[in-house]
Amino acid sequence: MKIGILSSGGDCPGINATIRGVGKTALMHYGMEVIGIHSGFIGLLKKDIQVFDERSLSGILNLGGTILGTSREKPFRKLLASGDSDKPRIIKENYQELGLDCLVCIGGNGTQKTANLLSQQGLNVVGVPKTIDNDVWGTDITFGFDTAVNIATESIDRLHSTASSHKRVMVVEVMGHHAGWIALYAGMAGGADVILLPELGYDINKVNEAILDRARRGKPYSIVVVAEGIETPNKKQRPSDYITKAIEEGTGIETRDTVLGYTQRGGNPSPFDRNLATRLGGHATELIASKQFGRMVCMHGNHVASIPLSEVAGKLKLVTPDHDLITQGLRMGVTFGQ
Repeated sequence: MKIGILSSGGDCPGINATIRGVGKTALMHYGMEVIGIHSGFIGLLKKDIQVFDERSLSGILNLGGTILGTSREKPFRKLLASGDSDKPRIIKENYQELGLDCLVCIGGNGTQKTANLLSQQGLNVVGVPKTIDNDVWGTDITFGFDTAVNIATESIDRLHSTASSHKRVMVVEVMGHHAGWIALYAGMAGGADVILLPELGYDINKVNEAILDRARRGKPYSIVVVAEGIETPNKKQRPSDYITKAIEEGTGIETRDTVLGYTQRGGNPSPFDRNLATRLGGHATELIASKQFGRMVCMHGNHVASIPLSEVAGKLKLVTPDHDLITQGLRMGVTFGQ
């Protein structure tokens, strides 16, 4: 069999470990041919490829980013909007001309949606979930999340000393447009006093009262962690900027903000993410060998499994109010803006 591998969407620690897991399993265990497709679906449109062998997949396990490059190309976007696009047809033709028996799509929600649409076009596709946001439906965890939480937690740890020294409120903005998984996990691990998630909403007056209450109890500084996707009155204003000004105005306590931005998804993957990516990549190749196409590999507890791509497409895995970290946080006095 001959398989192609591409990575699509934002870069993420662990993509290279996944490419290695898929490719080495295919080459060394199953004797398959493996090609890498550059720049996501753009590479499939242009037949921009490279042939992988064992040597070309060595030394990439610990590398961040993706050796194949990536893009946010969505070949079905125009077709779905207007019914007029040649891109799906070109991809299908190139898939056939390259002699592929299966396409492995490494990516987040948008990528898995495209993978499902390609599967409906008759292509053999296997998806591997990738996102630091941890919001791909159908899997308990995605690689990249652990690394992002580690980076965010270390940053929060470092802000405690400055906040304490200057008796300030420090507002830390982390990634998460729709899902607050990074804010929740890094906020709890970093000992944040206030954690604001897109799923829960918040009352700024209750946030300010919680900070003032801490000050009255002899705790002159506070750490506030916000996900970038929380709502603000001005859609063009960064959440951290709005929250910082609202806290300073509402409490009279000096408040500063820090936006972690792309540092959360850059750099080398954590050991946990390297192993997770390796397991998911290897299982993707097992699905190909057994001709189980149209599926996405996933984690259920500590077990690697797979689910139909049709069940994943168009869905998000969001934080729920009854999550045990929220429950425990509330018991310990953490404020979630309610």
